[in-house]
Amino acid sequence: MYSLTLLLLLPIIGAVVISILPHQSPLIRKIALLFSTITLLYSASFLLAFDVSSSAIQFSKIIPWNTRMGTSFALGIDGISFPMVLLATLLSFIAIIASRGIIEHIKGYYLLMLLLEAAMLGVFMAQDWSLFYVFWELTLIPLFFLIDRWGGKRRSMASLNFVLYTMGGSVFMLLSLLVLFDATPGHSFSMPAILEGARTLPEQTQILIFLGFLIGFGVKMPIFPIHGWLPLAHVEAPSPVSILLSGILLKMGAYGLIRSAYMLPQAIEYLQIFLMILALFSLIYGGLLAWRQSDLKAMIAYSSISHMGIVLLGIATLNITGFTGALMQMIAHGLVAGALFLLIGLLYERTHTREVTDYGSLVKVTPRFAVFTSLAFIAAVGIPGTAGFIAELHVIIGTFQEWGWTVIIVSLAVMISAAYAARTMGRLFTGPSRSNMDDISDLQPVEVFAVSILVFGFLFLGFFPSYALDLMNASAANFSQLFAQNL
Repeated sequence: MYSLTLLLLLPIIGAVVISILPHQSPLIRKIALLFSTITLLYSASFLLAFDVSSSAIQFSKIIPWNTRMGTSFALGIDGISFPMVLLATLLSFIAIIASRGIIEHIKGYYLLMLLLEAAMLGVFMAQDWSLFYVFWELTLIPLFFLIDRWGGKRRSMASLNFVLYTMGGSVFMLLSLLVLFDATPGHSFSMPAILEGARTLPEQTQILIFLGFLIGFGVKMPIFPIHGWLPLAHVEAPSPVSILLSGILLKMGAYGLIRSAYMLPQAIEYLQIFLMILALFSLIYGGLLAWRQSDLKAMIAYSSISHMGIVLLGIATLNITGFTGALMQMIAHGLVAGALFLLIGLLYERTHTREVTDYGSLVKVTPRFAVFTSLAFIAAVGIPGTAGFIAELHVIIGTFQEWGWTVIIVSLAVMISAAYAARTMGRLFTGPSRSNMDDISDLQPVEVFAVSILVFGFLFLGFFPSYALDLMNASAANFSQLFAQNL
């Protein structure tokens, strides 16, 4: 009944159906929406059978491919990957709803969106490193065309930058994987087999391998100074694609880093302080750059660097509190960033400007926009009652447990994010009204439905975090216990 292979195939089947439809067929969008809905509902059904008390891989499916190369089609999920699978299917569904503004070459657009969803799911479900790498690289193909064909004025530069940065990082990741493959008894790419072989390596070897993973996954995360692709890609990508870029693609980097940290414990223990410094710098750096932006999409893009710094800091604590906060922040940021990019994209479709100085007193004209956008900015700050607060509180406590009053820097980053969020809300919805903004239409029912799902998500998890924490507790405890034994 519960088949991860079927879950992976559902968006691919949708893409195949779309491929045989005539160009500009009115059924194209409906088929894409249908299959994204089915995929979302099917992924949610796994909640009924998922054992929250176990940190083991569940719903495993292993089919050997090439026994000489040690490769296999192996899928499975645990408390770290399952929340990401749910987030990926949810945001893919939202992104397709938000794609009503795409009116040119819709067949290619929706086909690529469904293929992108399948590739993202494959990354989170793969239990073989060769399969993981294949899905990781497969995400580049649809994203390149989605940005290059349907993006803004500088779309060609944005898509090329994204691909070059990611492929450059992937080279380091591939080299690390090959070294691990050679060190694994039996020469297998199976994650359990490589895990066993990796932990027998000397500390210096583990460190070099982990640095390769850090570059490969850090590009996608992104962390300073390998974040250069992010602002341009976010600004130039269509807003539905920005939802997936910020909501899911960044989490792929964090997810890969978590898997490599668990695989190479001596390396991350040795580099713990280095990772903490990188995280704190990203927190402040991303917040300050976001503060300087007048382009709304650029501001959200830079704020993502700061928010993902929280994730890196939580991982670096190596304790259960901080690590739980990192996982929670991945969920919270996916929901909040998805809501912000959705709302800003819908606003841009109506006004054709993203400059915050061009707006004013929109609360009189678009009250629904004002309410939902204000809630999303409040959630981005991490106000109590939102999922971000639960995540940041865990990371702050975990950081204090590990490094004491260094946690003050985290508080400073939160204050910076609060400052630019308050300023942006003030400029958008208060102040003098502008005559050219008097005829803006407010959110339509289908748009309210889409954004309400995301807003409900981060508010619900803010008031009832146990629903998410229970999913990840066993895996988080397993991760932290490994380092508690060694520290």
